Amino acid sequence: MWHSIISVAIGFGLDFIFGDPEGFWHPIRLIGKIINTTESILRNIFPKTKYGELIAGIFLVIIVTGISTMLPFLILTLIFQWNLYIGILVQSIMCYQLIATKSLKVESMKVYQALSKKDLNGARYAVSRIVGRDTEALSAQGIIRATVETIAENTSDGSIAPLFYMVIGGPVLGFFYKSVNTMDSMVGYKNDKYLYFGRAAAKLDDILNFIPARISAFLMIISTKIMNLNLKNAIKIYLRDRFHHSSPNSAHTEAVMAGALDITLGGDAYYFGKLHPKQTIGDNNREIQCEDIKKANHLLYITAIAGFLIFTGIKIMIILSTFLERN
Repeated sequence: MWHSIISVAIGFGLDFIFGDPEGFWHPIRLIGKIINTTESILRNIFPKTKYGELIAGIFLVIIVTGISTMLPFLILTLIFQWNLYIGILVQSIMCYQLIATKSLKVESMKVYQALSKKDLNGARYAVSRIVGRDTEALSAQGIIRATVETIAENTSDGSIAPLFYMVIGGPVLGFFYKSVNTMDSMVGYKNDKYLYFGRAAAKLDDILNFIPARISAFLMIISTKIMNLNLKNAIKIYLRDRFHHSSPNSAHTEAVMAGALDITLGGDAYYFGKLHPKQTIGDNNREIQCEDIKKANHLLYITAIAGFLIFTGIKIMIILSTFLERN
């Protein structure tokens, strides 16, 4: 148990220092390939009907989560039987690869840098790498809004939620979470292709993110106070707009972010060429600005640090109490 929390701490530190270096192999890419391959096989097996695609989607979840969880479990079991310290090293690297705090900042700052140079096309390309919506026709404000929204949402999905599950069950449970989250990002769309096939993955993702999203919002409110942003408005907008999203979880951190920065997020967006009406989050008290990307990243970092300290602090107290009871 103790080596798991050490690995989480090392992994968290490595992510803060290095992020995801360009060109390095990443296990999430392997999960993505497993999803694509499994989808192709299942679509050829099951009938292309509503119920056929629903059942195929359930099998997708079982197969992908099974492989994504069993592989790290077997690898760690074998390595720890061989050598404790090498086991901790490998486990730490796994934890490092499951957290995406710095990579989110790095990618979102590419948008900031392009906008600072008045390079609208470059900013559209940069934001297309981190959002699912169509970006070809976005205005500068639309680009900034999309960037701030994805920073807010991924404060939970990319940082707090992986930490939450790794502290509970190490990188094995972390990989289970990331496999579901990756499936949701790839097949969880409400379009003709994935409405039924991706439903099981989307629903499981909603379940797994239910608690982390709310913890993330609470931690972001604390971070709003630390940054001396608009705490009163952050709480107000959170309580009012936290369900202004088709997802039961996404608007929690977006609402705190909108309130803290005193801006409006959300609103209609195009996906795969089709307009999707969406509720707005926050009040339109001021025009969103490029500097809001920087502020959103500061909130991301402080929230991530707060989550790490609280989660690991609780886990250490549990380990110590268990040790004292046994002795």
